[in-house]
Amino acid sequence: MKSFKTAITVVLALLMITAGMAVAGTLQDVQKNGFVAAGVNGGVFGFSMPDEKGVWKGLDVDTAKAVAAAVFGDANKVKFVPLTAVQRLPALQSKEIDVLCRNTTQTLTRETTNGLNFVHVNYYDGQGFLIPKKLGIKSAKELGGATVCVLPGTTTEMNVADFFRKNGLKWKPVVIEQTAELAKAFFAGRCDALTSDASQLAAHRSVAPNPKDYVLLPEIISKEPLAPVVRHGDDQWYDIVNWTVMALIQAEEFGITSKNVDEMLNSKDPEIQRFLGVTPGMGKALGLDEKWAYNIVKQVGNYGEIFERNVGVNTPLGLERGLNALWSNGGIMYAAPVR
Repeated sequence: MKSFKTAITVVLALLMITAGMAVAGTLQDVQKNGFVAAGVNGGVFGFSMPDEKGVWKGLDVDTAKAVAAAVFGDANKVKFVPLTAVQRLPALQSKEIDVLCRNTTQTLTRETTNGLNFVHVNYYDGQGFLIPKKLGIKSAKELGGATVCVLPGTTTEMNVADFFRKNGLKWKPVVIEQTAELAKAFFAGRCDALTSDASQLAAHRSVAPNPKDYVLLPEIISKEPLAPVVRHGDDQWYDIVNWTVMALIQAEEFGITSKNVDEMLNSKDPEIQRFLGVTPGMGKALGLDEKWAYNIVKQVGNYGEIFERNVGVNTPLGLERGLNALWSNGGIMYAAPVR
């Protein structure tokens, strides 16, 4: 009986190892391919969208580039794969991509039923409504009977249904899978309101034929912690992507920028020495070069730099830092210690 129990234990252990191997080894696959395959949104200005020359730009794009900088020491070793909301999770599950950097909300079912892991949040958001100013509506609770443009396969779709049901209001959804086509439908007058994360609504308004003709209603009806996503079962890859996001935040906390990072290599602060790889150990712990964080900041910038150049107050989106400010500046962006 004892030997039988031992045999069962060994078999179970082997099954667990085999299951882990099915999704493990992403770093090795990435290094073999020579690039990070990053799933992105193809049509949200400020977050992930190609410009007129085909160059990908945005906060999520820069997050993916930071991962490439950490892994290869070259932020340009990224293959961007545009995905719809419906396509994005299956693409990650099937290993079509290595990481999803596509304004995706962390939820319980996505982390359990879907077999995914969300890393540190790179943008705290909430769902709102964008309407034509000419409607004269001041509150989302006045949208009874409205047609509402919404993406399928999203938390947005569920949240808006809950909102109208909770408030006893009737509504008619206009469901279109492509983000860009959904926005076009709204601006063409096919629906009374467009609902999405507030940051996306600001992005859509910024590229409208006449942005001043549209207004964001004051209600925020949900919490939308947006973060990069990886597959369950590969702890090393999770660690790399997770600490890449935190390195962006930590660099801002230290006051290290793309412009002063070389000067900061001479800092006497032991925390900065560890962070920039002057004192070795952190890179080895991740299975990366000791200059992993230095390469991120040098080539991509810190979180504040990424935010301001893509979605900040001096961009067409004009977004304040808000919750996305550092914890020391009234926000909730906070990195764990690099030590």
